[in-house]
Amino acid sequence: MTAGAAEFHQRLKAVADDVETALSALLGSAPLPGETLRPARLLNAVRYSSLGGGKRLRPFLTMETARLFGADGEGALRAACAIEMIHCYSLVHDDLPALDDDDLRRGRPTTHKAYDEATAVLAGDALLTYAFDVLADAKTDPDPAVRAELVLGLARAAGFGGMIGGQVLDLEAEQSTAPHEAEAVIRLQSMKTGALLHVAVMAGAVMGRATLAAREALSTYGAALGAAFQVADDILDVEADEVALGKRAGKDAGRNKATLVAALGLEAARERRDRLAAEAVAALDRFPQGADAHVLKEAARFAASRTS
Repeated sequence: MTAGAAEFHQRLKAVADDVETALSALLGSAPLPGETLRPARLLNAVRYSSLGGGKRLRPFLTMETARLFGADGEGALRAACAIEMIHCYSLVHDDLPALDDDDLRRGRPTTHKAYDEATAVLAGDALLTYAFDVLADAKTDPDPAVRAELVLGLARAAGFGGMIGGQVLDLEAEQSTAPHEAEAVIRLQSMKTGALLHVAVMAGAVMGRATLAAREALSTYGAALGAAFQVADDILDVEADEVALGKRAGKDAGRNKATLVAALGLEAARERRDRLAAEAVAALDRFPQGADAHVLKEAARFAASRTS
């Protein structure tokens, strides 16, 4: 492992630890002003869905981007936690029988298996709603305009034209009898997976009051990284085993999933993954903080080369 890669993994672990602590505090049992109470079963399911697992790549991207502008304090950590809540909610709902019908997530039973389907739906709903509560709170940033920009960015990334819209396209593709076209798969993946990774990067730029030039470079980086991450996921479903993945492997082909492995073939998918990672790295050379962005560059390489 290179020194750069070692530093990346050290920071990824540090952010994961900080996010675990912050999420646990945010998901405590004491009601906030305006709340009546937090029902124990719902809270337990939410904590089960959110704590004790995952690489925390999305919050890492927020924190590391904010760090480039000296803004990686409590506010950025809260924004990072809000983005992770959206990610965790999406996993809970994605695992439900009506969608991917998975029994295993991060090496343990999915939320609807550990609890029940109704509780899993409501746990996901609670995480989705609470994410915007966290962003809208003045504790995240004293400037209402910054908070509004964070809320709008995350809502767009998670909604109609982002993650949820991409999920709908994914379901439609499963029912299609026509071969999957690469262009359609790329668009679907940019919405379902890429949008949340992209907004994680941009949230750090917002917290750091980044210039337009810096935002443009980071936007290119975030889009390329998000695309590389999903192609790597497609490849892992073919090549990895369930122990490494912590979830069911080999399901994409069996369910006619729209993947770039299906559309391009395995070798071409690998080439696209590596090209996207290189594009993400190159984008970071085009803004003033580029010399300090070596850890973000390693994050792009990690997104493409990960084994789980």
